[in-house]
Amino acid sequence: MNIEREDRDGTFRRAWEVINKDTSMPPDEKKGILKLIQVLISAAESSPYHREATGQVKTFTQEVISRHSLMALVKQQADELDALKRLSLNLTSSLDLQTVLDAVVNEAMSLVKNSRSANIFLYSHGRLDFGASLNSEGIKNKIISMPRAEGLTYSVANSGEQIIIEDMASHPIYKTAPIDWTGSVIGIPLKFNHSIVGVMNLSRSITGEFSKAEMRLISLLADQAAVAIYNASLHKQVTDLANTDSVTGLPNRRALDERLQDEMQYAKRMRSMFSVVMMDLDGFKSVNDLYGHAIGDELLNSLFNYLSENMRATDFLARYGGDELTLVIRNADLEAAEAVTLKILELMKNYEYQFPGTTEIQLGISAGIAVYPTHAHTAGDLLRAADTAMYHAKKHNRGSFIIANGATGPLNPLMLASD
Repeated sequence: MNIEREDRDGTFRRAWEVINKDTSMPPDEKKGILKLIQVLISAAESSPYHREATGQVKTFTQEVISRHSLMALVKQQADELDALKRLSLNLTSSLDLQTVLDAVVNEAMSLVKNSRSANIFLYSHGRLDFGASLNSEGIKNKIISMPRAEGLTYSVANSGEQIIIEDMASHPIYKTAPIDWTGSVIGIPLKFNHSIVGVMNLSRSITGEFSKAEMRLISLLADQAAVAIYNASLHKQVTDLANTDSVTGLPNRRALDERLQDEMQYAKRMRSMFSVVMMDLDGFKSVNDLYGHAIGDELLNSLFNYLSENMRATDFLARYGGDELTLVIRNADLEAAEAVTLKILELMKNYEYQFPGTTEIQLGISAGIAVYPTHAHTAGDLLRAADTAMYHAKKHNRGSFIIANGATGPLNPLMLASD
């Protein structure tokens, strides 16, 4: 009798363990199934046909366990297929690289319980560059720390294999990490055609292993992410080429037009100002006449990049065409634009180019400034206003700049000697 009771109790415990692990089943439904099994066991114990009833209850309980396990497996596979469909839709809906990266970390956070943060670093030529991040508080693209040579991200990139750390606090990789870096983390290589395009790290606030279901979903995401990142990166390269001047490597007229539209939208949204400075290189015709266009192109490449390297990161310098440059300055009123233009004129005084002959050519810059919305309300009108002011400066006082016509009065030449 005791053996039979232990057998029944063991069967009931197995049923409880299997059903209780199913997080998709409502608590009331779990209680209902277990209560039914308990009722059957009680009925079997009080039945005159005790042995036969006990066998029937055992058979029924095992069938419940078996069918529940099968249904749980089917549901799990259905959830994974649904997740794969969602991943495919979200990661292929855009070719913008940043949009794709943001979508990947967002999906990663939704796949794992107790997820704390997800980040992606793009990998190219042995170097890792920040791509995107998201944490459980919803903070996006905040860099907590850059990858260390001996850290998790570089270890994954160099080995090409995923690395799972079940307890960060006790792992050698994190021996010098801040004390609050606890929990578990997984680093996954993002591979496309056997090449690593990035590394995704996903951390949790709890220690321990990741479940098989979580690992399958993470692997699905990694495969989809690698393809999406590769396609978006390729699209970016093609777009960059289309927006890059072949002689100087600076943004070209097409890129300038796009930037101006962005600045217009930003200024309207933020109710701010921005400035455009049109510039023309004085003395360039003599370079082409004396040394030819090959030397002229070398000069443009050298000079324009010299100026670009001395601009602020927020400034946008583009080759407008020929020997003309256009500078777009965000959040800049007239006073700020004048200060930047004065700096450019000073930079020209310090620039030197070694011409092949002995003839010395005096180079300088003439410029025109226009401010949105003071001088124009559209991108095209703003360019024309700055361009007209520049030609007045070039005609009447080379090596200086002139402010565009505004509502307050005529052109305003500033006498700034070019030497």
